[in-house]
Amino acid sequence: MPKRIRRGAIFARAIHKSFRDFARRKKSSGRAPTLQDRAEWLTQACRGVLASLDVRVSVEGEMPQDGLIVSNHLSYLDILCYSSIAPCIFVSKSEVRGWPVFGRLATNGGTIYIDRTSKSDAHRVASEIEAALRAGIRVVLYPEGTSSGGDDVLPFHAPLLESAVKAGAAITPACIAYEIKNGDPREDVCYWRDMTFATHFLGLLGKGKIHAHVALGTSRTGLGDRKSAARVLHQDVSELHSHLQSELKPGSSTRSHSAKHEHRV
Repeated sequence: MPKRIRRGAIFARAIHKSFRDFARRKKSSGRAPTLQDRAEWLTQACRGVLASLDVRVSVEGEMPQDGLIVSNHLSYLDILCYSSIAPCIFVSKSEVRGWPVFGRLATNGGTIYIDRTSKSDAHRVASEIEAALRAGIRVVLYPEGTSSGGDDVLPFHAPLLESAVKAGAAITPACIAYEIKNGDPREDVCYWRDMTFATHFLGLLGKGKIHAHVALGTSRTGLGDRKSAARVLHQDVSELHSHLQSELKPGSSTRSHSAKHEHRV
């Protein structure tokens, strides 16, 4: 059986199991799921989905107990990888809501959607982020505003950082990078340029094992206004990016595992 068909079948089973679990949890609780409920469900779902796609996640640093996490953005797999580490919710473009399977995963998981064509929608989204942060829920934000091939960290958009500044929440810089067996992460894992979701995902099913590397930096508070926060956090994420790139280069020095752990999902 071709790898793409075999992996697709395993993925379908993992998705079916996760959606069935969501319905079971909702029915047994007898109430509408809270954001924390959704985040906890998404963690379990993402671990199963990543396992079905043969994705391994390595984590360097510690996931914060709460607050805003800001990261570079490479692929729709980013959400699965961060969620597999610990319960959190995400801020995503509104188009994701309509994606096959992944749209339902994101919606069930409490994703806050933003209409990037509407300036006024940013105010609503900022309020929802602030409310989640004040409730002690981790929120992951991609302030680049789009995904890239991972060569650099794109400039950060400041407006949505205002919510964390107003809430007095800690903000943790993070960075993600990928390796793929017998492939090129820029073309086979990163989802950017004019790629279409269906074509990209079907191609991904036929590729080799994927290794996601997540680096988490030191949480910051008291960053002042959103523009200052954007500038400081962009520098932090850029430093994490350089660190990951140096580790992923062939022939680099032996990696230190003192603050690194892996989980197979």
